[in-house]
Amino acid sequence: MFKRMKEDIDTVFDQDPAARTSIEVILTYSGLHAIWAHRVAHALYKNKWYFAARMISQINRFFTGIEIHPGAIIGRRFFIDHGMGVVIGETCRIGDNVTVYQGVTLGGTGKEKGKRHPTLEDNTLIATGAKVLGNITIGKNSKVGAGSVVLKDVPPNSTVVGIPGRIVVRDGVRIKDLDHCDLPDPISDRCTEMEKKISGLQEEISQLQKENAKGATIDGH
Repeated sequence: MFKRMKEDIDTVFDQDPAARTSIEVILTYSGLHAIWAHRVAHALYKNKWYFAARMISQINRFFTGIEIHPGAIIGRRFFIDHGMGVVIGETCRIGDNVTVYQGVTLGGTGKEKGKRHPTLEDNTLIATGAKVLGNITIGKNSKVGAGSVVLKDVPPNSTVVGIPGRIVVRDGVRIKDLDHCDLPDPISDRCTEMEKKISGLQEEISQLQKENAKGATIDGH
């Protein structure tokens, strides 16, 4: 147990340059607290102590702002950055070396039974505010951009952005670090396209008005 806890602390230092000392990490990192509390809740859940498991989950949510269902299976070196608003559903499966940022939802799409939440394979990253919904798989080494909504499987070594999520990088190797500031914005692109069309229509209308005015002048003579 203590070996795993040390591994969790080391993961924080690897992922967060703001981390300074071990005591600071242990006392102030809500993502770390949420993971440790989840391990206790998950152990109770596996032994069918469902009520106790849910109570720990709710207390965990109250103190950290992170909601992890005790049934979720989470691998090693899982890192939650900041964490406020993170929701992880009951049938989620999370691999090793996975990172999620604040506001991420790993949820379902309705009242279906059975496996209804996402699977995140090893080395995946889910950026701020992204929603990954349904019984889908985010492949190894893949990343989901900030604010994206993903409803379909993502193959390994891919980057997905937008609403709905679309693949913008897929090169068969581990992709470079995702720059959240430079993500493609499909909504902005569509608005720009509409502005161009509106400008073109305005020019056509202006030309027709000029032609009509010229025709009226000739008729007046």
